[in-house]
Amino acid sequence: MNNKPLWAPWRSRYVQRDSEEHAPQECFLCNAGQRDRQDEAVLVVAVSEHSVVMLNRYPYTAGHVLVSPRRHVAHISELTRQEYTDIMDGVRNAVSAIEALLNPHGCNIGINLGAASGAGVPGHLHVHIVPRWEGDTNFMTVTADTRVISADLSETWRRLTDHYASSVGT
Repeated sequence: MNNKPLWAPWRSRYVQRDSEEHAPQECFLCNAGQRDRQDEAVLVVAVSEHSVVMLNRYPYTAGHVLVSPRRHVAHISELTRQEYTDIMDGVRNAVSAIEALLNPHGCNIGINLGAASGAGVPGHLHVHIVPRWEGDTNFMTVTADTRVISADLSETWRRLTDHYASSVGT
């Protein structure tokens, strides 16, 4: 057997966040929510009155999007009706953009409430939209705890923001 290493050095920033000394000092979702327009530096695709749509910097698959309230709120029950509606509109628009641009066979959409549910940022609610393709789960995830992302993050950001600008509005 010819074993060759698979390098994913960009993942080291995420793995190192587990240590207290490397923990972020500010909420990246709040930082994104302070934008008033698309911003590649923080991967913001679209901003509305109450929510922000952005690419996940550490995606499970190409096109993994997060939709969050601009306000720092931990639980869905804390959202105002306007925030909730705006976030759901953001989810709908993001799914439409993902389907138009990436042609997935389906999407997983979910919210992790609290650390026990798997929330990486338990203090700031966010919705995950993960495009899925038949056969996208393979031995890499199971045996090597590694995911193979088939698209460049910057290119995906450009395609999504262009789509939002022409179809959805920002």
